[in-house]
Amino acid sequence: MHNVIIAGAAGRDLHNFLTYFKNNKDFHVICFTATQIPGIEKRTFPKKLAGKLYRKNIPIYPESQLSKLIKKHNIDYVFLSYSDLSNQSVMEFASKVLASGANFALLGPKDTYIKSKKPVIAVTAVRTGSGKSQTSRAVAQILRKKGKKVVAIRHAMPYGKDLTKQTCQRFASEKDFKKQKTTIEEEEEYQPWIDNGFVVYAGFDYKEIVKQAEKEADILIFDGGNNDIPMIQPDLHITVADPHRAGHEITYYPGFLNFLLSDIIIINKVDSAKKSDIELVKKHAKQYNPKAKIILARSDIMVDKPKLIKNKFVVVVGDGPTLTHGGMKFSAGTIAAERYGGKIIDPRKYAIGSIKDTFKKYPHLKQELPAMGYSKKQIQDLQNTINKIKCDLVIDGTPANLKRIIKVNKPIIEVNYELGKGAVRQLSQVLKRFK
Repeated sequence: MHNVIIAGAAGRDLHNFLTYFKNNKDFHVICFTATQIPGIEKRTFPKKLAGKLYRKNIPIYPESQLSKLIKKHNIDYVFLSYSDLSNQSVMEFASKVLASGANFALLGPKDTYIKSKKPVIAVTAVRTGSGKSQTSRAVAQILRKKGKKVVAIRHAMPYGKDLTKQTCQRFASEKDFKKQKTTIEEEEEYQPWIDNGFVVYAGFDYKEIVKQAEKEADILIFDGGNNDIPMIQPDLHITVADPHRAGHEITYYPGFLNFLLSDIIIINKVDSAKKSDIELVKKHAKQYNPKAKIILARSDIMVDKPKLIKNKFVVVVGDGPTLTHGGMKFSAGTIAAERYGGKIIDPRKYAIGSIKDTFKKYPHLKQELPAMGYSKKQIQDLQNTINKIKCDLVIDGTPANLKRIIKVNKPIIEVNYELGKGAVRQLSQVLKRFK
């Protein structure tokens, strides 16, 4: 039996354990390590979920302790099980593992897919923040117009303390947020589905999730997270590429794998990206996945009361993961502010607590405030930071509804974004196969 550490970030790691390691007598998972998401290293994986081979809860440690853990527990293999990493970062991680005395390993689709009895359409990306969710919703709306019952399944985001309560979650209204004690990061993903009248499932036990979702759906849509590969085996795989980060489609893991696996590659945000960057992504698509259909898409921005923005001093709040480990310097909120004549305030000097720490960790951020909300403290820090900023308006460029989550002393203008009509028409033709 081989001793194993699963290196993760609360999602792919837990799924990989359940699908590959749980009842596998060839491997014994000594512990998990955790990164990217604040606070998740303070938990354990419950023995109740671990199966008969495990008599105790499996500990979770900070990834910073990985080398010590390898030596202390005589680890044979470290399985990298999280996403949105540059190829350079993956090999740096692998080298550190090898130097510490263990083997480095990755699990692929073959051993981690869950199969469904219903047709599955997976929407993934080459980087987080490319536009997966707006694409997923466009696909759902097309199918609903065809009379199909569509249920969305989100990529795993079990950020709460008790993992036993997060194996399979169903969201049909905002009341379910309180019931499930969700974070801002979770609500950013579920809110748009609910607003459009769709049920969305989440959790990390995809065998159970698929079983429950199949009961109320003709077709399942897997709405991916970060740039991870699907947890469910797709009948149609769509990958969204972002020309604002041209070149990342072949230099980030596992986004490049999605790029290679896809039936359709959507090059999004063509209305705001440079032509040369769009052409580079198109070139890579033809070079590495010549069988994939390429669709160019606008990311249409819709602004609540845009006339109020002109000549006003504004603070722009953007999606946390996209702006942090996603590496983006701006979001749809900045585009809206600039388009409608707003004067963007630099939020950094007003940041407090965990928000201030976030700016230190991600120095590329200068003009947007990341909506960090993995805990009550972070939500409070976000609220207090916004209230300190001397400006006229808050532009909410997150997918969540900040008006419901925080209380601020300034008006909030919401910015939403949907896939352009031209791309929707092309997707409609592709989706005719799902009769």
